[in-house]
Amino acid sequence: MSSGHLWRFFSCAVLFSSCSVVSVAQNTDGKAPPVLDVHVHAMDGNFPGVAPMCPNTSKFTASDPKEKEAPFGWVKEACTPELYPSAPGEYMKDVLAEMERLNVTAVVFGDPKSVEKWKDAAPARIIPGTSFTGGMGTGQHVALDELRKDFTTDGFKVMGEIGLQYEGISPSDPSVDAYFALAEELDVPVAVHMGTGGSGRANVMMPKFRGSMGNPLLFEELLARHPKLRLQVMHAGYPMIEEMLTLLQANSHVYVDVAGLIWSYPIKEVNRYIERLVEAGFEDRVMFGTDQLLWPKLMAYSISVIQNADYLTAQEKRDILYNNAARFLRLDTAQRK
Repeated sequence: MSSGHLWRFFSCAVLFSSCSVVSVAQNTDGKAPPVLDVHVHAMDGNFPGVAPMCPNTSKFTASDPKEKEAPFGWVKEACTPELYPSAPGEYMKDVLAEMERLNVTAVVFGDPKSVEKWKDAAPARIIPGTSFTGGMGTGQHVALDELRKDFTTDGFKVMGEIGLQYEGISPSDPSVDAYFALAEELDVPVAVHMGTGGSGRANVMMPKFRGSMGNPLLFEELLARHPKLRLQVMHAGYPMIEEMLTLLQANSHVYVDVAGLIWSYPIKEVNRYIERLVEAGFEDRVMFGTDQLLWPKLMAYSISVIQNADYLTAQEKRDILYNNAARFLRLDTAQRK
C-alpha cells in the first residue's frame, strides 16, 4: 500500500519475543535474530485525524450510500494496550529505533527523496525502493528514463510499491510493460500490490480500485513476456488463495509477502491464509513484511504474529522472518550478517 493507506491502522501491542533458532544469518553479538521486512513505507507521520486502532479486527462495517460520509470498513474495538501514532515529525525516528531494537533491516518504499532521507538516517538498515506509480490511483507514472536513473545511478534496489490495482489496471497491461521490461533488463525485483484493498475501498474511497485486478493470475502474461523477472506479490494476493497457489506452482521466480494482511484481518483468517501457503509447499517463498505505516509498534506486533504461529516450525519462522527474503533480494553473506 502507498503512504495514503490510513484505513488499516490499529492499536494493540504484543511484545516481540526473539526466536532462538540459529540460521546462517544469525547474529552473534547478543542482538535479536535478524529480521528482513520487505514492505515499509517512507512517511513523515504528519497526517491529521489519525487515531489508535486495533489490529486483526473481528468484523467490518456495512455502509449506507445515503450517508454523507460513509465509514470505511473497520470497527473500532477495545484493545489493551493500544498503539499510538508518532508525534508529528517523529515517525521516521521512532520506526528506526524499533528497527534497531528488533534487529530489522527493511525495504523502504516511497518517492526517491523520502526514501533517501531514511537511507541517510540508517544506511545499514535501509534497502531503498521506488516505483513508477504515484500514490493510490493517481494515474501519474514516472518517466521511464527517470526510473532507470534511480536504479542505475542512485542506488535503488527494488521497484515498488507498484499500485496498478488502485488504477484498475492489470499488471499485464501493455501500457505499463516497458517498466517491467526495465526491471528485467536491470535484474531489479518488482513488488506489486495485489489483492487486499480493505472493506469499501472501491465504493467508499477509491472509485478506480477493482478487486478483480487483484487476481494473482493476472501476472501470467507479464511473466510469460519477462521470464527472468523476480516478482514479489504484496499481501500474498489476499484473499485469492487458490489463484495465488496456482501462480506459485506455475512460476518458481515468484515470492509473496504477508504485509498488511498480517494485521488487517481477523487473526484466524490471517493464520489460515499463511498456513495454506506453507502447507501447499511454498514455505521458502513466503516473506515477512509489515506494510509499516504510522504506528511504530506495528513492526513488533507483526513479528509476533509469525512468532506465535503454532503451525510453523522454528525453522519456518526463521525462513519467513529472514532467510527467504535474503534469498529473494540476493543479499551476500556479509550483508546478511
